[in-house]
Amino acid sequence: MTIHNHNHTFAIPYTLFVLLLLAQCQVSSGLTQVEALFKWKQSLPQQQILDSWIINNSTSNSTQNTPCSWRGITCDSRGSVIVINLAYTGLIGTLKHLNLSVFPNLLHLDLKTNNLTGIIPVNIGVLSKLQFLDLSTNYFNGTLPLSISNLTQLYELDVSTNNISGIFDRCLFPDKPSSKIGLISIRNLLFHDNHLGGQVPNEIGNIKNLTVLALYLNHFFGPIPSSLGNCTHLSILRLHKNQFSGPIPSSIGKLTNLTDLKFFSNNLNGTVPQEFGNLSSLIVLHLAENNFIGELPPEVCKSGKLENFSAAYNSFTGPIPRSLRNCPSLFRVRLQHNNLTGYADQVFGVYQNLTYMDFSYNKVEGDLSSNWGACKNLQFLNMAGNSVNGNIPSELFHLGQLHELDMSFNQLSGNIPSYIGNCSKLYKLYLGGNRLFGNIPIEIGKLSNLENLDLSMNMLFGPIPIQIGDCSTLLSLNLSNNELNGTIPFQIGNLASLQEFLDLSYNDFSGEIPPNIGKLSNLISLNISHNNLSGSIPNAISGMLSLSTLNLSYNHLEGNVPKDGIFNYSYPIDLSNNPNLCGNFKGLQHCNVSPNEPSNGSNKIMVVISIFASLGGALLVSLVFVGVFLFCYKKKSRISRQKSFLEISNPFSIWYFNGRVVYQNIIEVTNNFDNKYCIGEGSFGNVYKVEMPGGQIFAVKKLKCDEENLDIKSIKTFKNEVEAMTETRHRNIVKLYGFCCKGMHTFLVYEYMDRGSLTDMLNDDKKALELDWYKRVDIVKGVASALSYMHHDCSPLLIHRDISSKNVLLSSNLEAHVSDFGTARFLKHDSPIWTSFAGTYGYAAPELAYTMAVTEKCDVFSFGVLAFEILLGKHPSDLVSYVQSTNDQKIDFKEIIDSRVPLPPPPNMNILKVLTLVANLALACLHTNPQSRPTMRSIAQLLEMEST
Repeated sequence: MTIHNHNHTFAIPYTLFVLLLLAQCQVSSGLTQVEALFKWKQSLPQQQILDSWIINNSTSNSTQNTPCSWRGITCDSRGSVIVINLAYTGLIGTLKHLNLSVFPNLLHLDLKTNNLTGIIPVNIGVLSKLQFLDLSTNYFNGTLPLSISNLTQLYELDVSTNNISGIFDRCLFPDKPSSKIGLISIRNLLFHDNHLGGQVPNEIGNIKNLTVLALYLNHFFGPIPSSLGNCTHLSILRLHKNQFSGPIPSSIGKLTNLTDLKFFSNNLNGTVPQEFGNLSSLIVLHLAENNFIGELPPEVCKSGKLENFSAAYNSFTGPIPRSLRNCPSLFRVRLQHNNLTGYADQVFGVYQNLTYMDFSYNKVEGDLSSNWGACKNLQFLNMAGNSVNGNIPSELFHLGQLHELDMSFNQLSGNIPSYIGNCSKLYKLYLGGNRLFGNIPIEIGKLSNLENLDLSMNMLFGPIPIQIGDCSTLLSLNLSNNELNGTIPFQIGNLASLQEFLDLSYNDFSGEIPPNIGKLSNLISLNISHNNLSGSIPNAISGMLSLSTLNLSYNHLEGNVPKDGIFNYSYPIDLSNNPNLCGNFKGLQHCNVSPNEPSNGSNKIMVVISIFASLGGALLVSLVFVGVFLFCYKKKSRISRQKSFLEISNPFSIWYFNGRVVYQNIIEVTNNFDNKYCIGEGSFGNVYKVEMPGGQIFAVKKLKCDEENLDIKSIKTFKNEVEAMTETRHRNIVKLYGFCCKGMHTFLVYEYMDRGSLTDMLNDDKKALELDWYKRVDIVKGVASALSYMHHDCSPLLIHRDISSKNVLLSSNLEAHVSDFGTARFLKHDSPIWTSFAGTYGYAAPELAYTMAVTEKCDVFSFGVLAFEILLGKHPSDLVSYVQSTNDQKIDFKEIIDSRVPLPPPPNMNILKVLTLVANLALACLHTNPQSRPTMRSIAQLLEMEST
């Protein structure tokens, strides 16, 4: 540590510097311990848990007052406080007014799982005798104080599950135009700049007696301090779910007492130090969801004690560690989504305690060992996406505890063992994408708990066993792309829970479609195309009101196509290549034309049709090539024009403008954010309309996190919004042009939407008339497209968490733009967010009432509410409550749609088909089971296809 004074530099030991700093920060108060605690109580909101903290004013001798009998306070024999323990009490407030300097003998400070806010006191280092410090599961913000390294007697330090992070103090408006400044550099500047704070001080290695260090679920970034190698007593080190970057320091290999080591869900990279082979006491090791490369340490289970090991979602190469084969203590292993190699019958052993094994999407080959049958406690086994071959060992289906088995997309062959019926607890079975042949075993009907069954893309033959109807809990069934034959058993109609899809396509089924299939009242997608089915289409299918997609093409169906239900908005291609079908669909003959014509006339007609078809086909191909050429040329020209316009006319682009000039212009134009420029108010800030000197108009969102209103929620909102917006580019998401957090001003600058929010439009009777049904469908499509992009095209996927009509803004042509990403979160694959409630009541998914786990399905639910709101013209609170309480799938949307907007007269009634689809999709989105809701990608595709 050095201190500069004019031309002289003085070297001062760090500990001495800390003590000097603490001495400078403290003001001698002369308070007694009882007075200090009572003063702290008075600074907090009134709460029952502190009722015992009272001072007896009847005595004139202050020494008669003692806190030793107060709740949570323990004293030594001399009456000095040694323990403050208020854990799990719901304590509300801050530590700002707790004078720590009067507790020189404090050994134990435990405030975990409360509602404390503010910063960790910078003078916490005065508690030089402290041995135990737990501030976890609160709402502390700011940084980890440097003075904490003075707590050299500390053996447990836990500040996990807080909001500890860096504080911004800069504007991210590039001062010089540069084509090299892009989204990555902006994100790095915002979240990885060493000057922003938020790093763990390297001096933490001074606390050499630490046995437990827990910093997880915060916002720390930067490197992991190498000085942690000095803490040789560490047994538990948990740094997961932060933003640490860089490699793991090799000094961690010195911590031979480590039993629990968690690095998962960070931005760490490089190789795992070979010194990890020295960690002979490890029981838990989590490396998942980082950017590691190279090989896993071969001696990761050298001691045979390892129980929980995860390295999933990295870029590891090389063999699966050989020590895992002889590691009988394992009960949970996650290796999926890497490039690990090995032979399936050699790299794994017998694990009596194993409950969970996932090595999917690697490069494992070879046969499966029958040893898996000896893992009696195995509940989850996923080996999808490898090159495993050979037969499925029958021993595998003696596992009575097995819940989920995924062996899809390998090279397995042979029959499906009939012993499959023994796995009575199985609820997910995926065997698709292999080379399995033979019959589907009838024992599959014994799987009464099965929810998802996928046997597609194999070489299975024979009929569907009628016992399939006993799988009454099935949500999805995929038997497509096999060689199955015979008739579709009517027992398929007994699958009342079937909802997601039923896919029997690309087989050799014959006979008629069983009318019982109409009993699948919850089904969303039905595909029985590319078979040899005959007879008429059962009218019962038209009564399947939840059905959103239907494909009956390439069969031998005949007769009239039903007119109601799904057939009101079916696509001609989904009914095509059924020569004897008739109806009012393009490509089908009208039902009043007799199919029986003289044979010679028929032959002539067929010749003429063939000639015209050939000419028409050639013409169509030519037109397609010309169209593609013109489209590409126009698109290229349009992009060039847009780029030129952006560079010349929009000096506020994050790639082109002088940040300091623009910052000053915003302050001047808004008269330092005068209220007359305010166009919207929110809980975390206001939005202002800003017209720049050049004529450009922007929306500036100013957050309430200036120096006078330093609020961690506002800062977190600001950070979330910037992180999300700099990672997204979509026509239906508002554009972020720049952002600033400097001094008194913290704001974001967006493109201006002059029609305001969807809420404002729907609530105004006059404006609502402008939103005709075509425009409303376009708004639904726009929001669906934005969410599909966020959920399926962003990596990691992005969850908005607050989809509502107030957060859908409309441009001058009434195009929808999703806004307000203050609560958005990036979500790594199969890793839900655990957080407190965020969103708008009335749009939030019901599961948020009893769980803190947030997935993209929460956005899907909110979209369903929004879609109904667009149809009704008002928030559908009563309708949502009705759907949730009755699970009714038979809502006639024509009875509830916005009466202010008339439906178009014939022949434009096709809009009814699209609106019906919107209503059906919205209904599916409101399902109480999150897994039963459709994905936003499927919703967006269906809407786009129908509108087209």
